[in-house]
Amino acid sequence: MTLEHALIRGLGSLIAPGGRQGRLAVLMYHRVLAEADPIHDFGTPVSTFDAQMAALADVFNVLPLAEAVERMHAGTLPPRAVAITFDDGYRDNVEVACPILRRHGLSATFFISTAMLDGGIMFHDAVSEVIRRFPADHIELAWLGLGTLPLNEPGSRCAAIDRIARAIKPGAPQQRFEITRKLADSAGIALPTDLMMTDDHVRQLAASGMEIGGHTHDHPILTSISDDEVREQIMVNRRRLESITGRTLTLFAYPNGKPNQDYTVRHAAIVRECGYRAAVSTAYGSGGMETDLMQIPRIAPWEMSTRGFVLRLVAFGQRTRNLHTSAA
Repeated sequence: MTLEHALIRGLGSLIAPGGRQGRLAVLMYHRVLAEADPIHDFGTPVSTFDAQMAALADVFNVLPLAEAVERMHAGTLPPRAVAITFDDGYRDNVEVACPILRRHGLSATFFISTAMLDGGIMFHDAVSEVIRRFPADHIELAWLGLGTLPLNEPGSRCAAIDRIARAIKPGAPQQRFEITRKLADSAGIALPTDLMMTDDHVRQLAASGMEIGGHTHDHPILTSISDDEVREQIMVNRRRLESITGRTLTLFAYPNGKPNQDYTVRHAAIVRECGYRAAVSTAYGSGGMETDLMQIPRIAPWEMSTRGFVLRLVAFGQRTRNLHTSAA
């Protein structure tokens, strides 16, 4: 442990005490990349991720999410409590992130959408891959209501990806698939089939001591589909993951995850009815005894500076994020 980390650890015990005043910072990752990629702006470079995990092992008490949630609710968290999560089910989580986690003696929870297993692709990744490799300096998307989008430099391609993804996101899963397939076919681009995990990858994660959580089957925005469809999405996903791992799932992550936008308390109640004990959102903040266990906030660790990453997490020990709405 470095002297700086030792000092921060001591300060953190004062700022982020445990017990009934304890706060839980739940980190939310998606991809861990060999190097920074402007097209995948929600991916963490492997060097940054490795440094962050080393800092977590030095400064914080990293708990499996299931244990952390129980202790948060009971008021028995240790000081500087952190849990690590990954969303969606990317293959690099297994091949890149998991070995780093194990080397630092850490565990994480992986929330997996089962429709993407064994060769599938997330809709925004399909858009990214098409626009990255599109052969012209513009694309005509009047049929999508977007007109002509310039692609003449990296910044304009990133902007185009963002606009297309925003236009597609509210649609039903089948509609998203049809649009991305049309984009790829019109450009003569074969979409990659190796971005996401396979069933065997999920088994490997579970066998290595990592937690597996539910994330729906097709990753729809829950507010865009009926309650019956929500239940089906949750249960199809849960049954398949339990069949793969041989374990009962207790943790869930809402797709996209913004409260009152991507899901509501009604959906939180459905998640509980489907047998989950706790669920995480993408609301920004830390959790405490007052937190609704079906709406636990998370933190996206975007800092490239390890010092900034550590100091922000310590600060969350005294920062409260109350989600007073109840899922009951």
